[in-house]
Amino acid sequence: MVPRPFTVADVMTKKVVAVRPGAEFKEIAATMERWKVTALPVVEGEGRVVGIVSEADLILKEEFHDHRLGLIEQLRRPDATAKAGSDRAEDLMTSPAVTVGPGAPLPQAARLMAVRRVKRLPVVDTHGILQGIVSRADLLKVFLRPDEELAAEVRRDVIAQVFPLSHDRVDVRAEAGVVTLTGNVRDSTLVPVAARLARAVEGVVDVRCELTADADA
Repeated sequence: MVPRPFTVADVMTKKVVAVRPGAEFKEIAATMERWKVTALPVVEGEGRVVGIVSEADLILKEEFHDHRLGLIEQLRRPDATAKAGSDRAEDLMTSPAVTVGPGAPLPQAARLMAVRRVKRLPVVDTHGILQGIVSRADLLKVFLRPDEELAAEVRRDVIAQVFPLSHDRVDVRAEAGVVTLTGNVRDSTLVPVAARLARAVEGVVDVRCELTADADA
């Protein structure tokens, strides 16, 4: 039995503050300040995500505030200069937004953030309707699971399944997220399997496998 992987739905923030495409600059800035967030999904209709506006989008207005934009600068940074002269979410936002589904495994969400160089992802259903938001900090929540919980899951979902006849001879301990397996089992070929599955348990930082094999175990 392979441990159930955590998904985006397990760690995402479900209460999300969003703005409409017509929201004006000051409203966006005030909303970010009020809710202590650095980005806001932009939604239309009944919550369909059409973009995301961040502090980085807003700060462009300040960057270009005290000088006129030259032709060369406009050509080199067309998106930035366009946003600097904009006042509404629909013109300031990045669109389409990079989104993820609630059922996506956490590694998939992490890879998507890394590849697209974003710090957060709006979570949407199959119709593009906003369900939540997941940040890089959210993806690290699994590493805050208590050691006792990690050890219990490894014992139940890995050791008991891989070694049904000798699981009672295996000791599972976890400290600071590092799981240590000690004891004597029947089948040596299954030892690396147990180590791999234990490492796949969400929140496990590393596995130290000290299992030995004995046909009489």
